[in-house]
Amino acid sequence: MRESYLCMSDGVVIIPTYNEFENIELIIRKVFSLPLSFHVLIVDDNSPDGTANVVRSLQGEYSGKLHLEVRQKKSGLGTAYVHGFKWSIAKQYDYIFEMDADFSHNPEDLVKLYEACKNGKADVAIGSRYITGVNVVNWPLSRVLMSYFASVYVRIITGMEVRDATAGFMCYKRNVLEQIQLEKIKFIGYAFQIEMKYRAYVKKFELIEVPIIFTDRTKGKSKMSNAIITEAVFGVIALKISQLFNKL
Repeated sequence: MRESYLCMSDGVVIIPTYNEFENIELIIRKVFSLPLSFHVLIVDDNSPDGTANVVRSLQGEYSGKLHLEVRQKKSGLGTAYVHGFKWSIAKQYDYIFEMDADFSHNPEDLVKLYEACKNGKADVAIGSRYITGVNVVNWPLSRVLMSYFASVYVRIITGMEVRDATAGFMCYKRNVLEQIQLEKIKFIGYAFQIEMKYRAYVKKFELIEVPIIFTDRTKGKSKMSNAIITEAVFGVIALKISQLFNKL
């Protein structure tokens, strides 16, 4: 049975954090200022900068709406989201969102993603940087090209018609996450975002891209690394092979 506090919202925004002290209060307050009521779940990887303490200090103000899960160590973006997905499914939220803490994703676009799933045809709504051209602010050209052509590469290998395959601003209907078999998710970086979309695609769910403008962080430090890029490049091939042999 759904817990009483959920009567106020059928959507939860999962925000994974590691050393986001400079951004976390601002992003939380922005989400709660929106015209639609969302709950927020922060999944913090025991940030040494005290990110979790900031969240705790706000929980009294947003009682029943702001939730915190602290993990013991930094274990990767993908595992943080899987942790949040399982928590959100257990709490029976109908619409489950992914969003970064650093304002690279505009919280106001949560409403568009919600509408695409709630009143539109989407089972999975993707906040897309590339569905209406290239909508990226403050990235160097090399980073834009890498991201854009990564999505082209994914389309060629998988056959999945998603123009922003590495997007991390998402809304999933709960039944999608219930059927994707979260315990089988393999990847933790950009490849995680690709894997989630591909598993939904293979299950015949409707993936719809919603145009957004992506703005690179102005505070804090990016978590991008060469290992994350390598995982994405080779992970796509591994996903396709698994699907071909019915082992996805």
